[in-house]
Amino acid sequence: MRTPMPHTRAASRFTTTLHAATLIAATLFAATLLTGTLSGCGDSHTMETTMQQTEAADHADVSFLPREVTIDGRTYPYAIYVPADYSPNSSRAWPAIIFLNGMGERGDDGLKQTTVGIGPAIMARPHRFPCIVIMPQLPPNQVWHEDASVKLVLACLDTTKAEYRIDPKRVALTGLSLGGFGTWHMGALHPDRFCALGPICGGGEPDRARELAKTPIWAIHGSADPVVPADKSREMVAAVRLAGGTVRYTEIPNMGHNAWDAAYQDAEFINWLLHPR
Repeated sequence: MRTPMPHTRAASRFTTTLHAATLIAATLFAATLLTGTLSGCGDSHTMETTMQQTEAADHADVSFLPREVTIDGRTYPYAIYVPADYSPNSSRAWPAIIFLNGMGERGDDGLKQTTVGIGPAIMARPHRFPCIVIMPQLPPNQVWHEDASVKLVLACLDTTKAEYRIDPKRVALTGLSLGGFGTWHMGALHPDRFCALGPICGGGEPDRARELAKTPIWAIHGSADPVVPADKSREMVAAVRLAGGTVRYTEIPNMGHNAWDAAYQDAEFINWLLHPR
């Protein structure tokens, strides 16, 4: 059993509930996969929305590890995923992905943020995630671009880096909806901390394009999103490209707000986060 570092402990009272919640999420995720393909607009990539029927889901006992971090006297729960073949005795440094949840998963239970987005994708296909995944949970009534929220994300990252061997040059940031906005925002604030940005159905500040141009970006949005219009991603992509940045943009035809299932189940997108180019 791995021993947590100071200010981080395995919250055993959450473990059973967290594991059960992620199993349920994975089941729902698998049941909602659609058939067909999604063509990227302005990008030659074609995103598959379904796995090949011959590809069986992993049946490994996958679970997320509950963690807590203390900032200014307040304790915040978060969760991490660690690949089964991670060894504390190895000198290997692992890549990491930080996932920012949407508005509906805000809370302080340490659970909700694992049930929508990247969490169910990991549970369904853990072999596609040869990395450590860090899932902070946005507290109630907060947004990711607040200073306190940015501080929380960096604290979760630094605390996890103290416990596990993470390659500091291979830390990617992604998020959905409200977390997509947070991805654009934090990517501009800390371009030195992230090797890649994967904002999904979010938006940002075009006047921060020069800072964002320092980091490879793959943005994804549904063309028919009624919650966050695709124009929000389009304007960010245009601004960053104008600033000389490297941006891939996939706009999914006729897709509403939920572009994240297609994104996180796409092997190429996950591989790109780990090996941006």
